Amino acid sequence: MARTSSKSNVSRSPSSKAAPERPTVRNCSVDRTLTILSDPWSFLVLREVYLGARRFDQVQAVLHMPRSTLSDRLTQLVKAEVLSRVPLAGSARFEYRLSERGMDLYLVMLTMLRFGDDWLTGDEPPPLNLVHATCGHQCHPETICSACRKPVDALRVTYRDGPGAGVSHATATPQRRRTGGVETFERGRPSSVSRTLGILADRWTFLVVREMFFGVRRFDIMQERLGIASNILTDRLNRLVSQKILKRVRYQDVPERYEYKLTMAGHDLYLPLIQMLRWGDRWLGFKKPLILYHLDCGADFDPVVACHHCHEAIDPHDMRYHLTYTKMRKDRPPALLLEPK
Repeated sequence: MARTSSKSNVSRSPSSKAAPERPTVRNCSVDRTLTILSDPWSFLVLREVYLGARRFDQVQAVLHMPRSTLSDRLTQLVKAEVLSRVPLAGSARFEYRLSERGMDLYLVMLTMLRFGDDWLTGDEPPPLNLVHATCGHQCHPETICSACRKPVDALRVTYRDGPGAGVSHATATPQRRRTGGVETFERGRPSSVSRTLGILADRWTFLVVREMFFGVRRFDIMQERLGIASNILTDRLNRLVSQKILKRVRYQDVPERYEYKLTMAGHDLYLPLIQMLRWGDRWLGFKKPLILYHLDCGADFDPVVACHHCHEAIDPHDMRYHLTYTKMRKDRPPALLLEPK
């Protein structure tokens, strides 16, 4: 993704002897979204709600995550108004329901599912087949341009600063250890979303990939932009190379210097990121830091998740699914995504 113009550069404020200031970072709706979806467990909790879970024990039985961790993530999602906590009639227990914000995050999940289906299933069929009730056909979600309704390719998009561009102090986020890989996330059920999260397994990895789409290729520039410790950045870059999302390319022989470039799979991660950008622009109360421009039609656009068959924008209420594996739950609670009988 090329840049058409630039007015903002990330700067660093000098530390105060009394109280060091937080570093300043680029205003970015992806980063702001990730302060809510702070780690893979948050995504996976939401996935279970999309698949029909409503109660604490239903989510915990599938994800096998520590109860304290699940309680923390549910509390965080309620505080962010993604879920609401509703008392069960005649009981001291609660259930969790999706808000309008939470419904809209389903579109982010669909782009992650599509990436996992396309790149991470190997020779196996996808774990879950989607059906678009509006047209009645199996659905492979695609991201299209809101202006011309054509599929979006990262190489055919540029951007410019929006009214909310600039820098601000980094949001304080909990310091969590990097959660395990795909084996951890698939303990409860096979899932293309889980496999995608095995790559984008924490906020730093998301932001490293984001910087690649901003055109950053070299270690030192990326470290300056993100304010990330060198050992953490080295770890995330090495993981992305081993997962074939990035490739290392030598650009200088003496001394040896390398830069990083996106692979074909890496380019496809652009679609989940711009859905996070769209969601953050819509729901988090800030002016747009970034405006996307589609080279194919010559217009500013928003990314729309559509059915590949009928090309209509997807409404979460119109999605159904078939599992290609044995169900993980005996009970069948009311679901946003209703499995056909």
